[in-house]
Amino acid sequence: MRPDVSSVVGWRASSDSANGNAKCVEIGWHISSHSPSGGASCVEAGPVFDGSARFAVRDSTQRDLGFLSFGHSEWNAFLHAVQRAGL
Repeated sequence: MRPDVSSVVGWRASSDSANGNAKCVEIGWHISSHSPSGGASCVEAGPVFDGSARFAVRDSTQRDLGFLSFGHSEWNAFLHAVQRAGL
């Protein structure tokens, strides 16, 4: 079942499937508003909708290469480091 992300502006659900959709991962991908070229050359990040509280990151120019997945605490540590750095 695909989660409803329609109320979150800028997010979209995407499937990265293997074995004919037998193992499907739903991710609410988001491209930064600071991304050049309308997001054509940036990274995308978003929550994994499987109840694991994980976040995924991928290269928007090479989406077919898959994504990296981070736990909630690692993702929060990253966000706090970015904020502290003023980025």
